[in-house]
Amino acid sequence: MGENTSLKNHQVFDISIDMHRQGGSERFDDDGRLKRTGTVWTASAHIVTAVIGSGVLSLAWAIGQLGWIAGPAVMFLFSFVTYYTSTLLSACYRSGDPITGKRNYTYMDAVRSNLGGVKVKICGFVQYLNLFGVAIGYTIASSISMMAIKRSNCFHQSGGKDPCHMNANPYMIAFGIAEILLSQIPGFDQLHWLSLVAAVMSFTYSSIGLGLGIGKVIENGKISGSLTGISIGTVTQTQKIWKSFQALGDIAFAYSYSMILIEIQDTIKSPPSEAKTMKKATLISVVVTTLFYMFCGCFGYAAFGDLSPGNLLTGFGFYNPYWLLDIANAAIVIHLVGAYQVYCQPLYAFVEKEAAQRFPDSEFITKDVKVPIPGFRPYNLNLFRMIWRTLFVVLTTVISMLLPFFNDIVGLLGALGFWPLTVYFPVEMYIAQKKIPKWSTRWLCLQILSVACLIITIAAASGSIAGVVGDLKSIKPFQTSY
Repeated sequence: MGENTSLKNHQVFDISIDMHRQGGSERFDDDGRLKRTGTVWTASAHIVTAVIGSGVLSLAWAIGQLGWIAGPAVMFLFSFVTYYTSTLLSACYRSGDPITGKRNYTYMDAVRSNLGGVKVKICGFVQYLNLFGVAIGYTIASSISMMAIKRSNCFHQSGGKDPCHMNANPYMIAFGIAEILLSQIPGFDQLHWLSLVAAVMSFTYSSIGLGLGIGKVIENGKISGSLTGISIGTVTQTQKIWKSFQALGDIAFAYSYSMILIEIQDTIKSPPSEAKTMKKATLISVVVTTLFYMFCGCFGYAAFGDLSPGNLLTGFGFYNPYWLLDIANAAIVIHLVGAYQVYCQPLYAFVEKEAAQRFPDSEFITKDVKVPIPGFRPYNLNLFRMIWRTLFVVLTTVISMLLPFFNDIVGLLGALGFWPLTVYFPVEMYIAQKKIPKWSTRWLCLQILSVACLIITIAAASGSIAGVVGDLKSIKPFQTSY
């Protein structure tokens, strides 16, 4: 691209002008950072890695609580709301002009430029608390899958006679060690290979879950389940209400990725404008994930009916073929190792940026030491980054050992993150950015959407809290066995 067209297409800051003079416009973007190289496909891979996570495994259970009518309907509703609010959010990546406006590098930056004030602090608190919660959820889920491999082999060897109880802690610790090593990858832009591996893995285990579900339906010769979900008698009336609410939280969690959308958008090259590319990537990934969720959730429910397990591949609805279950659970573990990083990198970056601004003269925080690696580029070791990220992983692992109940934690996280991050902030920022007048039809429609999602969130959170309270009565810290 020639210099003149580059100048026309970008608002050029002083730093960038110098670079243009040195002929560096080929290598740098309009904000002086290295040229972004992301495309629709890399953005879609990042989103699919973030979205088709362990959430997919609780969908058969969620549809089981709601039934054949409400289950798929709620799933479509969530997918539409997620897609729509994500398009609103992608329009907020640049402030002002969609092509030359100032870039917002993170979700919080976007809230700061569009809304400002106390809302920035609220947004930061909710976003980073949610990312912290996801790290705990993924640690629990991966340990359950590692144990499922061990248990399915143990069942196979003992011919089903040995109940094969085992302690979850060693598996959580093993996952934590892997994350400590991977957390030393400095930033998001260096994670695309991990995202691609993780996206392939998520398709692998979801497809196996789907295949086993279809096989079970054929074996049963009938479609299990009912139009209204789990029957009263199997559970009490009160339990049915709480569990239906919790199912809403599980489905919300399966769709939650708004909190890292801006960070993903910041890896995309332009022209065309980043918002345009992101809308395409959002559409592709939401369609793919919804189809996938429908298949996995519906076939899981069709296979097991009222008895649908909370986690399709580890709830031991299936025992055979045991080697196929092992492959699926190994794929879950590999996927969660990658997804943990995709979710935690924004949190790492936030803390490191804050620390560097607070203590600019501290060598401990700002100094990078080059460590030579034979055959590779030298690795930039930063002492603060290494110590803080290690402590973060240790903390999430310890909390996972204290609270190891997957379904309820997933529902609670989904509920807490869904309304503020997926609906409220994107809607408010869009109204501010596009200057939509109060009480106009468009303003009213957006507010109705926001209030409706708030009501769903409150219901889902209350159901999950009831579940966690129930779990806490029967659990002994650090002594969880399955």
